[in-house]
Amino acid sequence: MSAPPRFRRGAVAVRVPATSANLGPGYDTLGLALGLHDDLAVRVADAGLLVDVVGEGAEEVPRDERHLVVRAMRAAFAALGGQPPGLELVSENRVPHSRGLGSSAAAIVAGVLAARALVVPGTAAVDAALADDGWALRVATALEGHPDNVAACLLGGLTVAWTGPTGPVAVRLEPHAGLEPVVLVPTTTASTAEVLVHALTARPELALPATEDRLHQPYRAPAMPATAALVAALRAEGVAAVVSGAGPTVLALPVGGQTATVERLRPAGWTLLRPGVDARGGTATPRG
Repeated sequence: MSAPPRFRRGAVAVRVPATSANLGPGYDTLGLALGLHDDLAVRVADAGLLVDVVGEGAEEVPRDERHLVVRAMRAAFAALGGQPPGLELVSENRVPHSRGLGSSAAAIVAGVLAARALVVPGTAAVDAALADDGWALRVATALEGHPDNVAACLLGGLTVAWTGPTGPVAVRLEPHAGLEPVVLVPTTTASTAEVLVHALTARPELALPATEDRLHQPYRAPAMPATAALVAALRAEGVAAVVSGAGPTVLALPVGGQTATVERLRPAGWTLLRPGVDARGGTATPRG
């Protein structure tokens, strides 16, 4: 039997970004990290479980072992060789829940990164995980079910992810410096790719034709008519716009002076955010 891991006593600060997946034709493949973050502080305790949440979802998320960050930490600790005696988690959530902005991926990545940062090197499982760039992606994908959002959350920027013979794989690409995503978030909830990559990394003026999709967005339109109508209205005005993930949020990629068009077409009650692109991805930093 392998030796159980040892745990750091100090807290770990974790930051994870929101993400938008699919980006039109890149279904379950493309992801973009956005400059909107959840921040967490996690530490190993002597016993028990304490979960404190403020911000997005604070009224709905459980405060016990069902909490998604806790579930992700448990899975990661199991892969690392053993569970700590207790856990304390404080989370400040800014990523909207059930809006197509990768809130579940953010929670999963936060848990995986926190667990890995809380273990001390010295056992075979821990040392292997710390040395393996793909470890966090594999653990997170196993929990999320597909790698598109978790890859972007882990790596930042623009990612292309897929599942190969040996598991999930992700490649990070540098977005064009002028890419300024605009996110339109409704109050409701909802539980050509190569050309698009070129548009997002080198030729943003090609974003409108590159984000045309016939694979999944038309089939989701009846379930979210306001989202479909907004996407259609923006695209009719020449603005590259897509359903963000599974929706109902809309992601627009305006160029030139098109941000004014996005603002003009924003439906009443919808929140408009200009988060920018997160280039760093998820981080976990020991404190003390």
